[in-house]
Formats: sequence, C-alpha cells, structure tokens
Amino acid sequence: MSQTPDTVVHLLRHGEVHNPEGVLYGRRDGYHLSDLGRRMADRVGEALAGRDITHIRSSPLERAQETAAPTAASHGLEVVTDERVIESTNVFEGTRFTQDNVLRRPGVWRHLWNPWKPSWGEPYKQVVARMMSAVHDARVEAAGHEAVLVSHQLPIWITRLHVERRSFVHDPRKRQCTLCSITSFHFVGDAITQVSYSEPAGDLIPAKDRRAPFSAGGAPEEAAPPGTGSA
Repeated sequence: MSQTPDTVVHLLRHGEVHNPEGVLYGRRDGYHLSDLGRRMADRVGEALAGRDITHIRSSPLERAQETAAPTAASHGLEVVTDERVIESTNVFEGTRFTQDNVLRRPGVWRHLWNPWKPSWGEPYKQVVARMMSAVHDARVEAAGHEAVLVSHQLPIWITRLHVERRSFVHDPRKRQCTLCSITSFHFVGDAITQVSYSEPAGDLIPAKDRRAPFSAGGAPEEAAPPGTGSA
C-alpha cells in the first residue's frame, strides 16, 4: 500500500496547438494554443481548482505558458518559467514528419540509426536529468503541498519511464500522455512512492488525434521517428 504523500508534483502536458501546416514545431516560437487547446487548459484549471497547489512552473514556450495560465489564475500564483522543462530538440524540427514521408526520404535515415540515444534528437538521459532537476526543485518549493510543471509529451513520458525504471525505447504511438493530461509524482520525503495519471480534458480530444499521433493533429512537435520499437 502506498504511503500518504507529503508532496505531489504534477507534470501537465500542454493543450492542442494551432498548427494548420502540420509541421513538427519543437522549440519554435509562435505556436499558440488553438481555441480547443484553450478550452482544454480551462478544463484543467477547473479540475485543479480545489487542489492544494502552491507552486507552478512552465516551459518557456507559448503553448505551455498558455496552458499554465488558468491554473495559475485559479490559485492566485505566478508562473515560474523554467528552461529545464522545455521540449526536446529534434533534427526534424520545422518539417512535416510522418511515417510515410520519412520512408521516402533516404537522406534522413542517417538520423534514425540509434533509438536508444535517440540519434535524431536530445539524448533521453539528458532530458531526464533536466526534468528531474526541475521536479525536485518544485517538490522543495511546494513541500507539504502540490506543484504543477507544464511541459511537453516526450519530456514527460521519458521522465515517467525513468521513474518507473522502464526502457526509454518505446513506440511513440503508445505513450500515455494525451493533450492536457496530468502525470503525478507522489513524494514521501524526497522519494517518489507512486505515479498516477489523469486526463481532465480527455473528452475534448478529437478521435483523430488519438488514432494518428504522427499527423498534424497529433502533436507532431513531439512525435518520435517510427521504428523505435517498444520495450
């Protein structure tokens, strides 16, 4: 049986982004929440309104800041901008990355040789190191209460795999980290004793986005190349 947590740190993924071109936008500026994304962020704010949240920090990217805003407003808190929870780097940033077109472009295959690192972007171990540093700082800031960190799908999922001592190699279509989902780390002291997951805006996610994570509607900024396998 899990011990009653002293502190909870929630990792919140941002909402849907306006991206009509369907590009993998990564760390690029200028990508804001869509109208639906703002509804998702509002839904999260409502879901967390009654929680004992005393600290909020966010990726500097617009979509994350906009997702954090309703929760910060409902608790009367300022959002701390934290570069450590930013999106991962990716050599395919700025392109329309899909399973079909990557197989037709032999010039990009050289980036796909090592899914364990991964060879197409920021090393998973580096992502985990910066994310866990931010998680523990948030835990200290919210000691005895709850904190929210607004980040992105890949950093959140890789951090969860680390905490659960699972392999980093995975099928990105099977990540349990939907738009505006919350992955929660429950701490007793400085140790994580439980991981929980919820989707307060799950009913707002279009069916196509659940089916096709490599499409424009399926968060292409965080889609990893195909062929990575599952651990």
